[in-house]
Amino acid sequence: MSKEHQLKETVLVVDDDEAVRSALVWTLNSDFRVLKAASRAEAARLLQQEKVDVVVSDLHLPPHVEDISEGLALIEAAREIDPPVQVVVITGSDSKRAALEAVKRGAYGFFEKPLDAAEVLHIVNQAARMRRLELENTRLKNELLGASGFGRLIGSSQSLEKTLKQARAVADTSATVLIIGENGTGKEMLARAMHEESQRAHAPFIAVSCAALPESLIESELFGHEKGAFTSATHARMGRFELANGGTLFLDEIVELTPNVQVKLLRVLQERSFERVGGTKTLTVDIRLIAASNRDLETEVEGENFRRDLFYRLNVVPLVLPPLRERREDIPGLAAHFAAKAAEKHGRATPQLDPALIDSLHEYDWPGNVRELENLMERLVLLDREPTLGLEFLPEKMLKVLPAPGVPSETTFDGAMTALKKRLIVCALEAEGGNKVAAAKRLGISRSYLHRLISEFGL
Repeated sequence: MSKEHQLKETVLVVDDDEAVRSALVWTLNSDFRVLKAASRAEAARLLQQEKVDVVVSDLHLPPHVEDISEGLALIEAAREIDPPVQVVVITGSDSKRAALEAVKRGAYGFFEKPLDAAEVLHIVNQAARMRRLELENTRLKNELLGASGFGRLIGSSQSLEKTLKQARAVADTSATVLIIGENGTGKEMLARAMHEESQRAHAPFIAVSCAALPESLIESELFGHEKGAFTSATHARMGRFELANGGTLFLDEIVELTPNVQVKLLRVLQERSFERVGGTKTLTVDIRLIAASNRDLETEVEGENFRRDLFYRLNVVPLVLPPLRERREDIPGLAAHFAAKAAEKHGRATPQLDPALIDSLHEYDWPGNVRELENLMERLVLLDREPTLGLEFLPEKMLKVLPAPGVPSETTFDGAMTALKKRLIVCALEAEGGNKVAAAKRLGISRSYLHRLISEFGL
């Protein structure tokens, strides 16, 4: 793929009529990189694999060409996969009501058949401009967050901010990055944020879970295969490295790669070239590789489960995402954010969080990390119809970590306030490495008052 082609914004044309697809490609090809699909399912796969800026789609798609259900479903799927993506729909002159319904569902606009090339080009360019504005708004919001977030990672704890500061520093480079973190800490989210802040943002971001691929298919999935390479290889197929050309390839759970694939990956990192399975032609790719693991790769190397030379190739910029139990001061903000997000998703009013709920969230160890917290808040929003979320629908395993009935102080209002003050002080001291002057500044109180509280609470 040429550099000029990489810089073009991408339009995905979806229509089951080959003649219409060809006409749209001819119209748009001068201004955009154009992809084609004949159905909603095919379009959804491309949206997962490619960085698409605008979708141009007929509303009548197979297998239900008699109505607009498939077209409307594609609009919703596209906006769910990538919210800033813009969708323009194609309709007949007698179907304006259907087009207006599509706009209500999130489409940017529509044009009628027969196609007018100038009109098509104008509307798609306007949609692409809207996409750029939405991306710019997201970027500005991230800048305003400053130390409090990067991409969609939220938090102000010292341990997270250290990692995000390093990620920001290398985002706009081609350096290989290794992200270490437990499941649910946001490794793919961090990798995607780095891609979106780089010069490769308009090129594909391809994410691969090495643990999810069958051992017999890993090599073919990564490097592709030629026709006849094995029994079921009825046609040649591009692998993830080729699909990511010009962009970023994210390999999650990289420790699961077989020894043979580790050798081939090492060569790609050294030479940026490889052969497809069953092929002899050497292919060259321009990618930025970000790898991730939920296990310590140095330990895996010592246990001879991972190649030492490959580890050193991957470990150019190591980033460690801390588990949620090590950044408890971020829990209230995250919980409020996820509750608001779930309320918007399900059409509910944004709820308040009961202090007792916040207290229980602090006490729990979160083996599933941020992903577990997000799922819990969505569940509470769905089940608890009250304006303030409380303890009623908490899972039993979380209720077990709360103080038993009859335990003094924290079950009363004054006791709950005392417990909250204790926790705030502990979190501030942990965040500032025990520095009481800095902790007092973080809490917005005087140093003498902090000393008095520490003595009063016996901390």
